[in-house]
Order: sequence, then structure tokens, then C-alpha cells
Amino acid sequence: MTAAAQTHVEPHLGLGQVIDAQTEFGWKATLDLGFVNRGDKTVLKHRSQKGPLAIQRPLYPEGSPCHTYLLHPPGGVVGGDTLQIKAIAERGAQVLITTPGATKFYRSETKYAKQRQILKVEKDSRLEWLPQENIFFPDAHVRMDTEVHLETGAQFLGWEMHCFGRPALNEGFSSGHLVGKTEIYLDGKRLLTEGLNVRGQDNLLKNKGLLGYQMMGTLYISIDDDDFCQLVQSLLINMQQDNKKGAVVIAASQLENLLVIRALGNWSEVILDCFQQVWQAAREHWTGECPYPPRIWAT
Repeated sequence: MTAAAQTHVEPHLGLGQVIDAQTEFGWKATLDLGFVNRGDKTVLKHRSQKGPLAIQRPLYPEGSPCHTYLLHPPGGVVGGDTLQIKAIAERGAQVLITTPGATKFYRSETKYAKQRQILKVEKDSRLEWLPQENIFFPDAHVRMDTEVHLETGAQFLGWEMHCFGRPALNEGFSSGHLVGKTEIYLDGKRLLTEGLNVRGQDNLLKNKGLLGYQMMGTLYISIDDDDFCQLVQSLLINMQQDNKKGAVVIAASQLENLLVIRALGNWSEVILDCFQQVWQAAREHWTGECPYPPRIWAT
């Protein structure tokens, strides 16, 4: 089959079918991780990988919690690529997963890349999903889906940060498309579905939805505690005051068993710093100890 035949897409297909067709013959990468409590610490029980997805050797800067860094050696994602990441924290495991840098999605001339993340957190375990930002270059086309499956008694904190273009180069997201959704379940019951549908040509979304900012972030915490919510509200007020006026817009919403924090800004460092403070507050609320940020964030 020729390359032209491989990438041909019938015009009558829906978007989902178009994306499936465009990624059918592309570079596929999968990573499947399973963590367990060994008694003295959390260890990586299971790992399977295919293609350019890997992890560094687990680290233990806090003692028993397992810190894991996801690696994507090519350094970026192009149209036709498929990435799938699965991670499960089995009962009693304490896991922190992050990345050493931003994930870059390059321009692709209307050909989509696809990324799917499936996270499972069992009872009495904790998963902190703290990747650095996704950067969408102009004319990038990406389908991005995340599923989080929680059991009662699980602790989960995770975030996603999306940067449209590269503000440091005065580059916007003039064309391209990001589509997908984030779903969170508790004992099989859906708590939240959030859709993404950002088009580079959509000036109404840029001006009214993103308020002219180039970056958005969302942080999710599996918690239903009024005192903690009040603490977070106070933190967010202080963040607005501490940052230069207009540097960040940030607010929280309390849903059933879930606290959702949304932020808009132009610089990843500002949003990461805000989210880091909330993460540290949540960990201290859960364990009584405030963690240090992963060293990789400072490199």
C-alpha cells in the first residue's frame, strides 16, 4: 500500500473516523504501568511498553512514595502518531507521575495525532498525575482523551495544562485543532465529563472563552471536604494578589466528591506555580506533611 493510499480519507467520514484513519498506519507508542505497595514502599510491579514511550528508574525522594518520570524520546508528537498511557495504583500504593519537560505537538498539515490516558486508583491508594504542559504548535491537530477511574477511598490529584502556540516567541495558535475530553468516574459512576474543542480560527473562543490568554489549565482533586475547599479558595485569592495583575485568572468549583480548579494565563511557570501550591496543600491535608516539588521541574 502506498503512502498516499494509507493517508487517504473519504470526505463523508465523521471526525472520529477521520482521526482513526489518519492514525491507523502512524507511529504507535503504548506504556502500561502498575504500582503496588510492597510494605516498606511503593514499587513498580508491572511495566509494558511499545514504541517511543518509557520511564526513568523510579525515584524515592520522600521515602515510600514512588516518583516516576514519563519519557517520550522523540521530543514531540506529529500527525499520525498515537500515544496511549495506562497507569494503575493498586490498593495501598502511593504514586507521583510527572514529565521532565513539556510535550510538544507539532504542525501537521491537518493530519491528526491521538493521545489517550487511562488512570486507575484503587481504594486506599494515591495517584498524583502532574505532567508538565502540552504545547500545541500552529497547525497542530490533536485528539486527546483522559479517563480517570477511582474507587471509594482513593486519593487522586491530577492536572492538565495546554499552551496554544509559544508566547515567548510571540507565536499564537492561528490554525489547528485540539479536540477530546476528560472523564472522571467514582466506582463506575461518572462524576465529570469535560470536552475540548479548540480551533485556531475560532476568535470568539480565544477572546471570550480564553479571555485572550494562550494557556489554560485544569486541576482535579478527589475530595469532598468543606474546610479544605475554603483553604483552597483562600490560596487562590492570595495567588491573584501575589501575581502581577492579569498574569493569571484562577478559580475553583466544588462538585460531588471532586474539586476542580481552572486557570488561564500566558506563562506555564505561573500556572504550574499556582497548581503546585494547591497540590502541596492537598498532600498536607491528606498526610500531614508538605512535599517538595520534584527536582526535575527546576531543570
